[in-house]
Amino acid sequence: MPELPEVETVRRTLTQLIVGKTIQSVHVFLPRIIQRPDDIKRFELELAGHTILEIGRRGKFLRIVMDGLVLVSHLRMEGRYGVYQTGDEVEKHTHVIFRFTDGTELRYKDVRQFGTMHLFAPGEEFTQKPLAKLGLEPLETSFTAKAFQEVISRRSTKIKPVLLNQEYIVGLGNIYVDEALFRAEIHPEHPADKLTKRQLERLHTAIVDTLTEAVDAGGSSIKSYVNGQGEMGMFQHSLRMYGREGEPCLNCGQPVVKTVVGGRGTHYCGKCQPPYRTSPKPRAAKQTPDEF
Repeated sequence: MPELPEVETVRRTLTQLIVGKTIQSVHVFLPRIIQRPDDIKRFELELAGHTILEIGRRGKFLRIVMDGLVLVSHLRMEGRYGVYQTGDEVEKHTHVIFRFTDGTELRYKDVRQFGTMHLFAPGEEFTQKPLAKLGLEPLETSFTAKAFQEVISRRSTKIKPVLLNQEYIVGLGNIYVDEALFRAEIHPEHPADKLTKRQLERLHTAIVDTLTEAVDAGGSSIKSYVNGQGEMGMFQHSLRMYGREGEPCLNCGQPVVKTVVGGRGTHYCGKCQPPYRTSPKPRAAKQTPDEF
């Protein structure tokens, strides 16, 4: 957490709240959040005077686009943004404050302290870490069934770790991979390169539908996620598989199983998502002595 739907919801919220505002000053209270530049004072000074033009997203990363700069922000586990009035009490775990000329502030809070920020010249962010090697965007028109199949069919590992790999497809995390695999009736340990064309088509559709529905619902508030206005997402009420260990499958009634795949807790239905079985090798014909 947060995954693509949650980050997209934050993007849309921040678009409403801060686009058009000009930064007066920046204050960093936890230097390790800032990954680029490595000089915190330079980070603070460079942002002062710039106006926010657009809030973009690449995978799970936010792109705060300004006149002459782009700030790439990764929320990681529990990072969150909120807009406050200057003078409001600063809450615990607030690590960066962007003060605007209109008397409001954008504050970044992160209990786990795993979030990161990188500052670039416009366009440079796509050629440098952390955005340089990201894969297909599942909610873009370029994410066609053909493009998806070309990426997946080359991988011989289990399908769940493949879907979690951000170099192949961006934005998918544990929640939405479990949901999409269930909808597509594919076992999370099925070898990616052994999926049939029909299975890949089902999975492609399931990924797009799951993410679209989650974005429309404002994401899933499983732990501490809220959008930029402090509002919870609602898609957790629509989850069919994730977090339902031992509960009846909504399709067949069998208990939902939880296991570990690729080091991640994984939920699936043993009946609706049968494991992949290799075809048994044909037995060699029994040889008999030649008759004379």
